[in-house]
Amino acid sequence: MWLVVGLGNPGRTYEGNRHNVGVMVLDVLASRMAGSFTQHKARAAVLDGRLGTLPGGIPGPRVILARPATYMNTSGGPVAALMQFYDVDAEHLLVVHDELDIPEHQLRLKRGGGEGGHNGLRSISSSIGTRDYARLRVGVGRPPGRQDPADHVLSDFPSAQREELGVTLQLAADAVGDVVTQGLLPSQNTWNTKD
Repeated sequence: MWLVVGLGNPGRTYEGNRHNVGVMVLDVLASRMAGSFTQHKARAAVLDGRLGTLPGGIPGPRVILARPATYMNTSGGPVAALMQFYDVDAEHLLVVHDELDIPEHQLRLKRGGGEGGHNGLRSISSSIGTRDYARLRVGVGRPPGRQDPADHVLSDFPSAQREELGVTLQLAADAVGDVVTQGLLPSQNTWNTKD
């Protein structure tokens, strides 16, 4: 079983922000799983189901999609509580998040490493006691000119990028599906070579 966490901030004010791209990817996955999120006592919205199909038409592995109901910088508490509730170890945790250091609309998978100034990742690593978990990083690019990086991630994707964003979200959902059905390393070999 996998726990797939989409990072973002709660509330309508933030829903179109670059910082909420993790939540956007989970919405695509929920649609594919034909399910809806329900509130969990761990301060998160969750969807428990199966994702993808294995060879022979066998339903894919059980996956818990989770959107913490807290703000980004305190998302670690809900993630730790969900890992304990569902008995998921760090090896089966996949966090989907925005990444400034990757060009817009590019995807990269990795396990472990630093948080790169990302407060959501820092909170998770601190709360679960390890950095050794999988991440799907969705590129949002560096801010233009002298714009503050915080202002950049807390602003919406421009309307001119809506179509490209839709494609990116579908591809990111494909990448999550590959991780849970094939494993992280084969998925890295596939996705980390695409632009």
